[in-house]
Amino acid sequence: MKRILVCDDEQDILDIIEVILSGAGWEVVTSPNVNDILKQVDAARPSVVIMDNWIPDSGGIIATQTIKNHPDYSHIPVVYLTANSNIRELAASAGAEFYIAKPFDVDSLERIVEDALTLGASAATGKQNPRNSITSLVI
Repeated sequence: MKRILVCDDEQDILDIIEVILSGAGWEVVTSPNVNDILKQVDAARPSVVIMDNWIPDSGGIIATQTIKNHPDYSHIPVVYLTANSNIRELAASAGAEFYIAKPFDVDSLERIVEDALTLGASAATGKQNPRNSITSLVI
């Protein structure tokens, strides 16, 4: 089963995403902060990370950069999640491969996670560099 790590400081968002993604057959691990993000990634062993922009303590950009700069985790696709209007720039600055705007709909969330899982599987086998492009779903 594919595991998704969701980092967002809004409990309602964590709950909604967990219901949506677990209902689609994925295992979901949630976190309301990015304290020790590398320890969280190590413990969860996710196939994809969904990262909020405004999250304690270091924020989504630094947390994503930390993941992307670690040799064992850089292949894990990150879906950047925010209500900010400059989401594309924030995701690019963070090093995320995907982004989705809040609010989002169920189908869009499932589709972007599926795309991220596909990209992650390709990256893990060395077939594709996940940093080649950013993909968006803005609702």
